[in-house]
Amino acid sequence: MTATKGLEGIVATTSAISSIVDGVLTYRGYDIDDLAEHASFEEVAYLLWFGKLPNAEELKALQQDLSDYAAIPDELIEQIRLYPKDGNTMAALRSAVSALALYDAEGDDMSREANEKKAVKLQAQLPTIIAAIARVRQGKDPVAPKAGVSISENFLYMLRGEDPDQTSIKALDQALVLHADHELNASTFAARVTVATLSDIYSGVTSAIGALKGPLHGGANEAVMKMLNEVGSLDRAQAYIQEKLDNREKIMGFGHRVYKNGDPRAKHLQKMSRELGEMKGDTTLYDMSVLIDETVTNQKGLKPNVDFYSASVYTQLGIEQELFTPIFAISRVSGWTAHILEQYEGNRIIRPRAEYTGLTDQKYVPIELR
Repeated sequence: MTATKGLEGIVATTSAISSIVDGVLTYRGYDIDDLAEHASFEEVAYLLWFGKLPNAEELKALQQDLSDYAAIPDELIEQIRLYPKDGNTMAALRSAVSALALYDAEGDDMSREANEKKAVKLQAQLPTIIAAIARVRQGKDPVAPKAGVSISENFLYMLRGEDPDQTSIKALDQALVLHADHELNASTFAARVTVATLSDIYSGVTSAIGALKGPLHGGANEAVMKMLNEVGSLDRAQAYIQEKLDNREKIMGFGHRVYKNGDPRAKHLQKMSRELGEMKGDTTLYDMSVLIDETVTNQKGLKPNVDFYSASVYTQLGIEQELFTPIFAISRVSGWTAHILEQYEGNRIIRPRAEYTGLTDQKYVPIELR
């Protein structure tokens, strides 16, 4: 046996959910560009779960279910109030999602129908949990979800305590579409490994959140925003990035293991960043991002990935930096649960081998002789 570091190049399973072929990302065969321009996030979630875009009646039924399931147990809200105010936000989310299983009477029901229902519940409840965590940390009471509105509108409403504008709703909705699934990424693989033991869907999503918490997976957009804050102004951007490049320091938000000619999702987020800046009458973050983009691309040949422009998008939506990765989870839970459902359908426990590199021919020595 010969090991491959990071399983790079290893085909670990088959899947009909999403694909990355020749730099093109598709969900169930639909190009991400097509979906980003035309589909709502709820349509995309339905597509990932059920293999087709919903008709008007199916979409209405899903929207009603998402609205009905959006509230979280009072006991969970009280638990969130007990979390340390300065604790890691993703750790809080991981704990809260794990606790959800305790309040679901069908938590251990492994039928397809029950698991589909739990997928919808998780999609509905994650935004409520994240908004509640954010508000409690600010010393405010959580805001109950509003009935009959989209996930993006509801999240911004619960976060701010007031109705968001349509531009913000559209921007967040498109960001959720772009982040919904990405083939066999680290968190999705973690979810599939967990449920391949026939553990429940809540365990799978909790494992996925644990993987997403890592800075090499979900935290890159937070690092991008930290960099933009350090730059501070457009006139400092060129010198700041040049110094980083000269010192061979990593510039966060550039390059991707599976995209050699650029991340197809980045251009949509770049456009969003510009539109939000223009709406607010301040394009500083966008202009800095473009200058950094051009400098790194021209000198290193690296193009921005999905994290780079999402940082300025979320900031211009008034979202705190510590919520960037949890928002990723709001979107990606649609893909995680789609993969979990697929894993259950043709399940085989995932048990790879390891190439042994330790000592050999060791003999036991009595303790008094060691």
